[in-house]
Amino acid sequence: MSQKIKRIAILGSTGSIGTQALEVIKANPQHFSAEILAAHSNAELLIKQAIEFDPNAVVIVDESKYLLVKEALQHTDVKVFAGSKALEQIVEMSSIDLVLTAIVGYAGLASTLNAIQHQKNIALANKETLVVAGDLVTKLAFDKAVNIYPVDSEHSAIFQCLAGEFENKIEKIYLTASGGPFRGKNREFLMQVKKEQALKHPNWTMGAKITIDSASLMNKGLEVIEAKWLFQLKPEQIDVIVHPQSIVHSIVQFNDGSMKAQMGLPDMKLPIQYAMAYPQRIQSDFPRFDFLNYPQLTFEKADTKTFRNLELAYHAMKQGGNSACILNAANEVVVDAFLKDKIGFLEMSDVIEKCLSKVSYISNPTYENYVESDKETRQLAHSFLLK
Repeated sequence: MSQKIKRIAILGSTGSIGTQALEVIKANPQHFSAEILAAHSNAELLIKQAIEFDPNAVVIVDESKYLLVKEALQHTDVKVFAGSKALEQIVEMSSIDLVLTAIVGYAGLASTLNAIQHQKNIALANKETLVVAGDLVTKLAFDKAVNIYPVDSEHSAIFQCLAGEFENKIEKIYLTASGGPFRGKNREFLMQVKKEQALKHPNWTMGAKITIDSASLMNKGLEVIEAKWLFQLKPEQIDVIVHPQSIVHSIVQFNDGSMKAQMGLPDMKLPIQYAMAYPQRIQSDFPRFDFLNYPQLTFEKADTKTFRNLELAYHAMKQGGNSACILNAANEVVVDAFLKDKIGFLEMSDVIEKCLSKVSYISNPTYENYVESDKETRQLAHSFLLK
């Protein structure tokens, strides 16, 4: 009996995760096809992808690029849509089996919620969706009987460690962090760093936003909040441990004290493929890990005094309500400012902390509250940048 090909909608197909997901699809045409491709503004790459993968439809969010894409694909059967509303609505198509959400930041929230509303299973690479509105997203997924498969390497590791452990209680999880390019550096050093240094990650190749988040440890902070919602954990059950080699992707400790770790070379294609193929593991030609190439695996405590973003994320998670939404919005603004040389590396944490203390706290936010909090925080963060 031949297996049904899984039709994937990739939201964010021109980014780091999206392009790697297409490599996985290309290597496994008997398992997957690209049904929908969506990009923000990289029209040239979206056109190339559409010609190669022949999806049912594409969405270019930047409406000024619509005609460019439409004309380039007029000789094909690919439907072309534009705008953020189209991105939100495209996930309703009945031909989609799985939605891979790989849009960076808050922008991914509306389309992910709509996909869940229309009972599409989610491969989640957009951690901000759960950071901003974890309670709404997880409740809706439960109500609609939708599965959320994590794509982040750390959450994929936890997910893999929990296979077959449904009845067993988690005592604690350890999310591993590489420590980024500035591991072991002091505040004096960090006061001088420029974006070029921060963009040089020692182990992973990622987009600019996530690379800066990794250097500031905010990425790990966002992952901590994401883990709380994905695995229904309390803040004190989530620990972060720095592991510079990035071989142990994360660890689960059960209530009998036993620990399970998932290991492998740092390669995002593996967790992408695992999420897309779940519950199957399918053959791959990814490079294999060799213990003899890594005679030492080391672990150390995260330095939250120097890298304050991780501490701020824990604070937001413990506060609950709209705090993590405020944290995320402020962080998106300051990372963008840092990439444009408008703010120093350490000043990013100062602005985030100010926003957390100034924006109105809402203990049980609605979707509209999240939209308003996000907007209010961005305006406030921008005003701090002007001072």
